[in-house]
Order: sequence, then structure tokens, then C-alpha cells
Amino acid sequence: MSSRAGHPPQGEKARIIVCDDDPDMRETLVEFVAMQGYAVEQAIDGATLRRLVPKLRPDLVLLDLNMPGEDGLSLARWLKSDHHCAILMLTAMGSLSDKVVGLEMGADDYLPKPFELAELRARIRAVLRRTMSPVVVNGRPPERMRFGRCVFDLAERQLFDDAGNGLPLTAMEYDLLYVFATHPRRVLNRDQILELAHNRQWDPYDRSVDNRIARLRKKIEVDPAHPRVLRTVRGEGYMFEPGDL
Repeated sequence: MSSRAGHPPQGEKARIIVCDDDPDMRETLVEFVAMQGYAVEQAIDGATLRRLVPKLRPDLVLLDLNMPGEDGLSLARWLKSDHHCAILMLTAMGSLSDKVVGLEMGADDYLPKPFELAELRARIRAVLRRTMSPVVVNGRPPERMRFGRCVFDLAERQLFDDAGNGLPLTAMEYDLLYVFATHPRRVLNRDQILELAHNRQWDPYDRSVDNRIARLRKKIEVDPAHPRVLRTVRGEGYMFEPGDL
């Protein structure tokens, strides 16, 4: 495998676990993934992966298909059913049947060994784009979504209470609501929120995002002190729990 070192993706903080029992392969992959700017951890086998995933909540797992002990197919089924993270399956066997079985078990993509690191980089980015992409309905983002005691109209850029009264909404508050509306039930850290809002003027290391979310909670939550709509996931970020219109 060979590739020139590239620049890390701007603001990218996706979390990736490399699970491969081959120490040389695993070391190469971990080093390369880290060079791309991702947060990366490694697992030497299925048991290690099962310990890491609940703690790290990865966005993507690079998963070797053939490992001693629990194999990649069993792990892929577990990852998809219990943790809903993306999977890029790696295997030395490149037959069509292996690919089909891997995809049926929930893998988001499949890359047979040996492969060029440049191709791996492209596959990682493509999988993350797909799995972190906005929710769409008939090819478009939803027009309206319930946020607690309010309804957010994405097209009108307006927030309404249940009586139909418009509530004041700044441009930055709209950007935040749009990000959460198009990424429901997904934990987003500050830097991911900034990237998705296309607003790098906010500093992810200050309290700008937190302060704006606190103001939004006062508008949408029944009890802002105990938020149930824009939830805080300790040590991770924020997650939007949508309600029914």
C-alpha cells in the first residue's frame, strides 16, 4: 500500500476504530487514519471492539472480515443492531459472495485487500458523507419538524409555538435548528455542529454553541432545566429527539 500524506479534512473530528488482528496492517491503518485528521482507536479482535464501541461511540469502524474468535460478519450484525455506526469492511478475500454477505450483514462499503491508501481515504470520506448526511424526504429536507412545544418551519425559517405565534429566531439559532432537524437522533459534538452549520466563525472551544443551545432550550423545552428535546450526551455533545407533528 502506498499514498502521499494529505492534509486533514477541515474541522473533521469523526471517530474511527480500526479492528484488525494483523498487527502490521492495524498499525499502518491507524497511522494513516490519524494522518487524515480523524480521531482513531484500535482493536485487536472482536472482544476488544465490543469493549471500545460503547465507550467511544465511533462514527465508523474499519472491520476486518476474517479474524480469530468472533469474525467480522458477526461483529457487523452487532454494530448495526446495537450501535448504528457505519462499517467499512476489509478482507483479503475479494469474491462476490463475500462482498454480498458482508453488505447483507450491514456493512456500508467493502474494500478487498490489498488496496491503495488513497482509495481507503476516498472510501472513508464517502461512507462518512453518506452516513452523516441530512435526513431527506422525497429528495428534500423535511419542511416542518416538532421541537418540543414548538414547530420549526425550515422553508419559512421560522419557529412557531403551539398557538401558531412566531417566535424570534436569530440567523445562528436558525442554523442550529436546521442542523438538528436534518440530523435527528444523532450525537453531534461542537465541531461537527459548526461544520454542518457552515459557520466556522464560532469557536468550538468557547461556549458559543452551548450558550445558543441554552437559549433555544428556553424557547422549545417544556422544562429547560431538564431538556428532553435538545439533549446533552455527557462527554459527547448534543442530540435532537424529534416529536410528532
